[in-house]
Formats: sequence, structure tokens, C-alpha cells
Amino acid sequence: MSIKILHIDSNHPILWQQLEEAGFENHTDFKSSKEEIEAKIQDYNGIVIRSRFKIDKTFLDKATNLQFIARVGAGLESIDCDYAETKGIHLIAAPEGNRNAVAEHSLGVILSLFNNLNQANAEIKAGHWNRESNRGHELDGKTVGIIGYGNMGKAFAKKLRGFEAEVLFYDILENIGDENARQVSLQELQQKADVLSLHLPWTPETDKMVNADFINAFSKPFWIINTSRGKNIVTADLVEAMKSEKVLGAGLDVLEYEKLSFETLFQDKNTPEAFQYLLQANNVLLTPHIAGWTFESHERLAQVIVDKIKAVYNK
Repeated sequence: MSIKILHIDSNHPILWQQLEEAGFENHTDFKSSKEEIEAKIQDYNGIVIRSRFKIDKTFLDKATNLQFIARVGAGLESIDCDYAETKGIHLIAAPEGNRNAVAEHSLGVILSLFNNLNQANAEIKAGHWNRESNRGHELDGKTVGIIGYGNMGKAFAKKLRGFEAEVLFYDILENIGDENARQVSLQELQQKADVLSLHLPWTPETDKMVNADFINAFSKPFWIINTSRGKNIVTADLVEAMKSEKVLGAGLDVLEYEKLSFETLFQDKNTPEAFQYLLQANNVLLTPHIAGWTFESHERLAQVIVDKIKAVYNK
């Protein structure tokens, strides 16, 4: 029997090509609503998604012949994983596909913040030659604290090896340290870190984790990098910490407001006050959720998904 796969988001062409070569039957629908997809999902054995809509209980109840869900990305938070597993559906993601991209991006953000590259570039282009106000910091001798030591956290720690920095991490799993980072308690990380880098999924446990109490538990002023999920940080609390200089700078690839329409978010009357501060602050570097969004990771993510789908059917 042919395995029918519905692709509801566009991806690198090798995903389609290699699945076709392996004997799978590919179909696309990039435009239909969730309800329209639900009306026909019983005809398919697999679905390939990115982030168009949530795969919830209603969807899964209609997907009576679904054997796998493949998300071309790192996380599965858009899927009701527990319910899917009760139906025997294989869940596939590709965190190893963009871990190198995220690690390189995180490193670039730290170096940019430490050396005021964003601010200095803007000043030079505006005709201002300001050396002293752009005096930077060195990563050498600093302590970098990583929260979340999965694919992304481990890849980032590996990138830091040449910088003579102490690298610590905290994770809910025990005994997963390696030659690149030492596992510590959250309290020790908060006591020692000069830089905090988040590499976490978005779960009920991590939602709004970085709040005022969390920030104030750090012994020293610190820089923060977030390439994980925007809702892991309470933006208003982050901004207050920046105003008091408890947080020295922030590199945010993801934002608490991401699910809102950015077309209206950038209009002053609709922009949250905390976001307005981030837009204006010289010690904040903002990017539009691109840490894992390289040309290389685009292809690598697709390849990982192909390989994992084929493995389900031993093709």
C-alpha cells in the first residue's frame, strides 16, 4: 500500500524528491484552513508541517489513518504529543538539523553585544566617530551559563571552546555534562554567570520562567541571549532589569509577542511599552526568529526529516 503524505508547508525540495524516490506518495496543500485540512486528513498516512497551525485533539481525532507527524524544526510544542502518542502516531522533529546554525547565531550575538558592533556601525553611518563610548568587553575569562543542554545548548557550548570562558549549564536531566560544559545547579549558575543563554523548549514549566524573581537571583549583572522561545521571558520584567542595569544587554531572536501581528505591533499606539523600550535600546539586538534559519540548515532540516520518515518504514 502506498504511504500518502500531506505537506502543508513548503520546505527544501530534497524533502519531496527523496520521499518520492523512496516510494512515498506526496501531496501539497499550502493554503487551506485547518478546518479544510481536517476534512480530508483521514486520507493521509503522514503529514509534514512547520508552524501553520496546532495539531490538536480535534485534528487528531479526524486523522484516523495518520501514522506519523513530521515537523521540519526543532520543537513539537504545536502538537498535542501525549494525545498523538495514545493513537500510536510517530512524532518526528529535527533539532539536530539547525543546531549548528543556532550555535553560530548565539555566538555572533554575544560578540556583537560585547563589542557594541550594532551601535558603533549605526553611529559611523550617521557620521559619528565615538571610540570611548564603544569600548567593548572580552569573552575571555567570563562565565557563560546555558539553560537547556539538548541539541542547541550542546552545539553552543562546543562553539565556545576557543574563548577561554568557563561554560556552565543547567538542565532538568541529570549527568549529561561533557568536555564542553560543566553541569551545575540553577543556583550555582545564577551565582556565577556573566552571560545567560536560553536553549529551552516552550513548556508549562518554562513558560515565563525568566521573570523578575529569576533575574534578581543572579549575583552579578549579566547579558542574556534568547534563541529558544519568546514566551520563556517576561519582557516587561526583562526591561525593568535593563533599566536598573541588572541586565547589561540582550540578544533576542524570539519575542513574547511573536504570535501577534507585527504589522500592527510596529504601530506606536499598539506597541507594548516594553517592546518600545527594546526597539530603542542600544544594548539590545533583535532578530526575526532567524537563529536556525540559514541556507545550510534549510537543507539539513529537510534531510533529517526524510531520514527519520524512511526509518519509520525501514526504507
